[in-house]
Amino acid sequence: MLVLITYDVNTSDAAGRKRLRQVAKQCVNYGQRVQNSVFECLVDAAQYAKLQATLLALIDEEKDSLRFYRLGDRYQNKVEHFGAKPSYEPEGLLLV
Repeated sequence: MLVLITYDVNTSDAAGRKRLRQVAKQCVNYGQRVQNSVFECLVDAAQYAKLQATLLALIDEEKDSLRFYRLGDRYQNKVEHFGAKPSYEPEGLLLV
């Protein structure tokens, strides 16, 4: 399933900047950054549960915000892209 993850981490102190780096690092492990604090992650149900639990453990719920949008398996018709930064195919070939 394709999951869109967005976050807003308060970076007014060193702890917030550390949380921001940790959240981004976890998201990179599961998906592709499509905007500064937005990731598209192609995961199965077990990976989704693990990622969600990991991210929730990292953030400070008093200061930070985290959103998960589950677009499902038939996401191709639910995502439209316009403008800069060319889109990518989550199930396509990944060159490293």
